[in-house]
Amino acid sequence: MRPFRRKPRPPKRRRIRKLRLLALLLVLLALGLSAFTFGLFRAINTQLGPLDPAAAAKQSQQANTYVYASDGHTVLAILRGSQARIIVPWEGISPWIANAIVAVEDKRFYEHRGVDLRGILRAAWNDIRGRPVQGGSTITQQFVKNALAANAPTIGRKLREAALAWRLEQKWSKEKILTAYLNTVYFGNGAYGVQQASKVYFGHGADTLDPAEAALLAGIPEDPSLWDPAAHPKLARARRNLVLRQLRDQGYLTAGQYRFWSKRPLPNPEDIHLPATQSGVAPYFANYVTDQLVRHRGTRGVYGADLRVHTTIDLGLQKLARDAIAKVLPPSVGPTAALVALDARTGAVLAMVGGRNYHHSQFNLATQGERQPGSAFKPFVLAAALQSGIAPSTTLVSKPVSIFLGDKLWNVTNYEGEYLGTIDLNQAIAASDNAVFAQLTNIVGPPTVARTAKSLGITTPLKPYFAIGLGAEPATPLEMARAYASFADGGYRLDDSYGDEPRVIECVAKGTEKCAPNYTYPRRVLDPNLAAIEDQMLGGVVRSGTGTAAQLPGGWSVAGKTGTTENYGDAWFVGFTPDVVTAVWVGYPDRLRPMLSEYHGHAVAGGTYPAQIWKAFMEKALPYRKLQPKPFPAPSLPYASPAAVVFRDGRVERDNGQCKNTHLVQVFSGAPVLTADCKPNEVEVPDVRGTLLASARARLLRQPLLAHVVWARAKPGTRLGVVLRQTPARGTLSPYDRVKLVVAGPNGRLKKAEPAKP
Repeated sequence: MRPFRRKPRPPKRRRIRKLRLLALLLVLLALGLSAFTFGLFRAINTQLGPLDPAAAAKQSQQANTYVYASDGHTVLAILRGSQARIIVPWEGISPWIANAIVAVEDKRFYEHRGVDLRGILRAAWNDIRGRPVQGGSTITQQFVKNALAANAPTIGRKLREAALAWRLEQKWSKEKILTAYLNTVYFGNGAYGVQQASKVYFGHGADTLDPAEAALLAGIPEDPSLWDPAAHPKLARARRNLVLRQLRDQGYLTAGQYRFWSKRPLPNPEDIHLPATQSGVAPYFANYVTDQLVRHRGTRGVYGADLRVHTTIDLGLQKLARDAIAKVLPPSVGPTAALVALDARTGAVLAMVGGRNYHHSQFNLATQGERQPGSAFKPFVLAAALQSGIAPSTTLVSKPVSIFLGDKLWNVTNYEGEYLGTIDLNQAIAASDNAVFAQLTNIVGPPTVARTAKSLGITTPLKPYFAIGLGAEPATPLEMARAYASFADGGYRLDDSYGDEPRVIECVAKGTEKCAPNYTYPRRVLDPNLAAIEDQMLGGVVRSGTGTAAQLPGGWSVAGKTGTTENYGDAWFVGFTPDVVTAVWVGYPDRLRPMLSEYHGHAVAGGTYPAQIWKAFMEKALPYRKLQPKPFPAPSLPYASPAAVVFRDGRVERDNGQCKNTHLVQVFSGAPVLTADCKPNEVEVPDVRGTLLASARARLLRQPLLAHVVWARAKPGTRLGVVLRQTPARGTLSPYDRVKLVVAGPNGRLKKAEPAKP
């Protein structure tokens, strides 16, 4: 008997059933998508209302942010959300600032729908790779981010901003969006919103901004610290003129108007008056803390954000600092002083005097006053030499020197023309000998000095010129104090939780939450034994060198360095004990003015007012901190032997017997000093890429070097006979060695290499 089999269902009926099932799934999916879209739109729409700064100002229930001193109860600043900005309508805003913001921030503002898809895709890719999410935001997205105080740089935040920006573009006009953006963006120096910024920088309202003023303001929001016209006038001017060029290129300005407005002066730092949010206790410090908070949390995350910010400032030390300056440098003298004191063990800023009168000028000389430190920069040259294996017993000749810089001579002379003959580095740092330190800078290389200073804590951009070793590159008193703290703390640079920054915040609490601490992160930048050697050598400056005026009675161990610029326009003393580091600067704040007779009829040098202020402060500050005298760590001096060295490939290397321009120094045994690969009678390899073959050959022969030519197919648009690549691209060779040149030839097969011609 055959087994029973069910009759197969006709294929048509099976297809119909599948289609019905698919249709049902599509209906369910559509309903779910509709419900999700409705919920998303509803959620987005509920957030659009609070974005309007004018409406938010009327309904504001924000709780103030309080900034406290280290005692936990003295209020340094109250950051009120309702007073952080002045809301103005579109009619109260100059068209120039609107055009400038669009020109530099979002050229397609009037064309797009609020979202930059390329920016979102880039953010997603960076998020996947674990990199910071940044870039590509439109003005609408930036406004949403500012208004919502969103700080976490994630793809989720980017998508939320994009959704809100897209919906906002449907609900609001471009004019309303741009008005709201200009009323909420941060322009630095406590100026929140275009009206407040106009008053802070120019003393008038936003409705009368001219093109130069508008361009200056429009360039600031990208990085309020970097483009600050008070702290970085040269950079701010370059940024302003970039915005003016954008206005010219986009048709807002003619070429003649651009030339006229690009020559306009920047506001005088003395005339920049910040909003009155600080108390009179430590106003410069309070403003610095506020700027740091805004930089990391955004304006909405600080002003009216219900924060309790506990800082590191010690009000007792702050008073002692002001008293010391007033005692040594009374207002009748003329110059003013800035002072910064740090805890050498925690990196905490304990005192900060940024000027004589905050109400007269809010320009913070302690954090914004980038002035040449002069010889106070020499310890960084010394640290670079120690790290390169050069021992303190190295001797150089103190005499007028001329260093060949390739196309000119750098002539170096000593302070008041005094020369000591052959001296070691201990004597040279104590006497602040320019001639010796110019030679030492030449030995270790200016780039090495710049890298060392940066690693120790100098954050102002440094150019690796030869004069860097004598303090020709600028720095602030806060940076100098922090860099010297790396010597005092055994070679560790002390960063805070925010990164490579001085520690001014102890902890931050939101509302009733527990105060979240801002930890110290020590980063090894100098070997502890080398730091101890540096401490010992800088101690000689105070014991018997240019800094004797900073000696403290009672057995305190003191190390430090004076600094005096060539024209007596700036005078410094930066010194430390094992526990406290203090930097003092003296000069005229508004301009570089030589101080030729201000010190009792004599010139102001680092060993005069600055060292005396340092002593007057420290002899009171150390007992106030209940500290006891103690010595610096005793260094171990390794055995050193003479060796000829040369600066090569970015470092100090031993002579292999064929190097030119060598220097005889004492090198620590076991120091990781490589042997150079100098060639016999070596010559530099010139870069001939982009030149025609005949010119390239002629240039090589002048060294003299030979060319080994290889022809390659020329790409469309490439000129025939042009050198595309060369090997080696740089470095040195012996005379008549060959340099391989890859030259663009006719399209077709590759030609055989052409033999070198003598």
